[in-house]
Amino acid sequence: MPIAPPPGGRRPGGPNGPGGAPQGGPGRPGVPPRRPGEERTTQLPPVNRPPQREPDLLTHREPEDEFLLAGGVDDEDEYYDDEPELTEEEERRLRKKKIWKRVRIGAFVALGLMLLGPVIAVAIAYPLVDWPKPEDIAADQNKTITLQYADNSEMTKITAPGENRTMLTYDEIPETVKHAVLAAEDADFYENPGFDAKAILRAAWFQVTSGSGGGSGLTQQYIKKATGKEDPTLARKFTEVVKAFKMSNESDHNTILTAYLNTVYFGRGANGFKAAAQVYYKKDMKDLTPSEAALIAAMIQTPSWSEDKEHSQKQWKYVMGQMLQKNWIDQAYYDAQQWPQPLAFAETQPKSLDGPRGLIVDQIQEALELEKTNVTFEQAQKTGVTIQTTIDPKMQTAAEEAVDEIMVKGGQPEALKTSLTAIDPTSGAVRAYWGGRDGRGSFDYAKGTLQEPGSSFKAFDLVAALQNGKGLGTTYDGTSPRKFPGVSTPIRNSGNDNSCGKECPVRTAMIKSLNTVFYDMVVNDVGVAKTVKAAHQAGIPEQVNIGNGPKKLLVGEDGGTPNGGIALGGDQAVVRPFDMASAYATFAARGVYRAPFFIVKITGPDGSVLYQHADQPISAFDPDQTKSQDIADNVTDVLKEIPKSSNIPCAGGRECAGKTGTHELSESAGQGAGLNSKAWMVGYTPSISAAVWVGRNEGNLPIRDKSGANIFGSGVPGRIWQAFMNKALAGTQMERFAKAKPLNQYNPPAKSNPPSSSQPANNQPTQPTDEPTRPTRPTQTDPNEPCTGFLCPPTTGGKTTTTTPKPKPGDPPPGDGTSP
Repeated sequence: MPIAPPPGGRRPGGPNGPGGAPQGGPGRPGVPPRRPGEERTTQLPPVNRPPQREPDLLTHREPEDEFLLAGGVDDEDEYYDDEPELTEEEERRLRKKKIWKRVRIGAFVALGLMLLGPVIAVAIAYPLVDWPKPEDIAADQNKTITLQYADNSEMTKITAPGENRTMLTYDEIPETVKHAVLAAEDADFYENPGFDAKAILRAAWFQVTSGSGGGSGLTQQYIKKATGKEDPTLARKFTEVVKAFKMSNESDHNTILTAYLNTVYFGRGANGFKAAAQVYYKKDMKDLTPSEAALIAAMIQTPSWSEDKEHSQKQWKYVMGQMLQKNWIDQAYYDAQQWPQPLAFAETQPKSLDGPRGLIVDQIQEALELEKTNVTFEQAQKTGVTIQTTIDPKMQTAAEEAVDEIMVKGGQPEALKTSLTAIDPTSGAVRAYWGGRDGRGSFDYAKGTLQEPGSSFKAFDLVAALQNGKGLGTTYDGTSPRKFPGVSTPIRNSGNDNSCGKECPVRTAMIKSLNTVFYDMVVNDVGVAKTVKAAHQAGIPEQVNIGNGPKKLLVGEDGGTPNGGIALGGDQAVVRPFDMASAYATFAARGVYRAPFFIVKITGPDGSVLYQHADQPISAFDPDQTKSQDIADNVTDVLKEIPKSSNIPCAGGRECAGKTGTHELSESAGQGAGLNSKAWMVGYTPSISAAVWVGRNEGNLPIRDKSGANIFGSGVPGRIWQAFMNKALAGTQMERFAKAKPLNQYNPPAKSNPPSSSQPANNQPTQPTDEPTRPTRPTQTDPNEPCTGFLCPPTTGGKTTTTTPKPKPGDPPPGDGTSP
């Protein structure tokens, strides 16, 4: 019996199911009927049947359904949305709401990453890193530095202070040292987990904003110093934090502090506080006062500035303040303390080389300490580098022999001190250096002292004159004495020389070293400020540090322009002998300045070049190198007359140029008035410039030779210079100076009568000083007319002569001037 289909539906099983029409039957014409046994057994609807619609719920209605239910027509062209349209303001608010929703979601995600990211990163990095052990670090810190001469032969080796040191234990560290170091670097060290989170965030902010600032606690500093990685990157800081955190977990605070004090660098070549106590005060740590410990600890941050007094005082005061704040010292002790000046640097260094060459070692170490190369002394010790110096062994030997020959074998008084520096004008390389006989630990008279250069400063007067419209033929009143407005004491020439007369050419005045001419030139024509500038251009530094902090050179007492005494190398005209050799090298190099240096190259143990000096020439006296060259050549043209006129010529007719100088004691010196307290000879050839100074280490005291006579520049220092030049240049090519192009040819003034000796000569120049005239060769029309040209021979009064007058008995040697 057939099964009746459900109401409104088909038979179960579909058309071919039970009760359904067979294929090919009336229900599906043309389709063959199934054979018996092929009937469908499933009760499911056929797969090609559209799925039945779920009961119509309001939430499942499509817009079209609702439209049709409302009686609409199913026609797209006739469809309208009955919802009201949004206004522009409503759409804007809706968009803004969606944007802020996305921002909030993004912020929550970012916050989650910020909180979880570092945790995950630390968890990953923690097992992969390890913190450096102090024993391993100490073993690598004190490697030997090898010094070589310029020809690559070995000079000596530098060993670190405390090279064979033993590792400190925590119990050996005095409380004063602990407190000083914590006050300097991490006062809250015992309260943090190996790092200061606030400081790290601050450092990260500086990184993002391109600022600067540190975020290292003491543990992090140990990691940084021990690994030698100090590049300011977030990656390095992250690794450092993880290592510090791991070190804190695997050891205690006392162990970390001990490791730090065993390995950190304190300057002066000292790794570890034990060695630092020796190189600063030659004391054991237990004997240091809290104030001394504070000074050593203050050097941790910038050890290369250990010799800068101003910086040292500032940092020491900060550490003392921190110790007071932490109650590690009391107010009474703090108020009573003054800066505890450390011992002289050289005095505390290992004696790696004895005698005068020991001071060369100090200069190499100073260059590394002051970071004049890209390799610090700390890095050099850790690496064990080889340093090729500029010192020529032949010239260094010549310097030592010259000093011994004149000072020791010559029987000069032991109270006399001297220095000799020789510099290569073509590079700035220091070829010979004699700063003292006792080597390391002794006073350095080449770079450690400031002295009045006397008449050797007149070369800079001449540079300023050539720059400002004057020439070697320009004339001034050369009589002596002469009074100048505002100067109570008359200016006198050496020996009260009046031989040049009232129209004395600059050339003659330089050879005779006439004070009245150069004082007039600087005070009334060129100006003191321009003369100071010329000296700086030549190579006299604007400031130097000789162990007492930076000191400006060639400035007045109020920091401004000095008075006219600087024209004669007196008053504020104080210079280092080393710098005079450098400045005269600029003349030898024809107006090109090259900074003096001691280190040519630094190589690592594997032969890799870690540093190579690069030549950096500067046009000294004018941006136009041709003009600078002409100025220098004009200076040389007159200075090359002086060694011969001073009876200290170079051997074999070799051309040498130079200038003597003395500084005369004033009337306030009492019995020493009129005697000299310093004497100089500075001179050069095209290949070497050398400066020799002779004086006393007690200050402004008379200098006398073995016979008791007053010493002039052409005397003891001149003979040392002459002996050195002859020895150093023996067997070398005979060089000649370039021919000078005459500058600023002088035109005689219109007035026939020269000004009186009481009034500065040539006070009104005939040519503007800022517009020099084109040089011309003078034409001689009358053989009886006085010659005033550039190449004219020296004159006496108005008559032409070809020789310099012989000095009278008792007069000083020619070519030597004195400052007032």
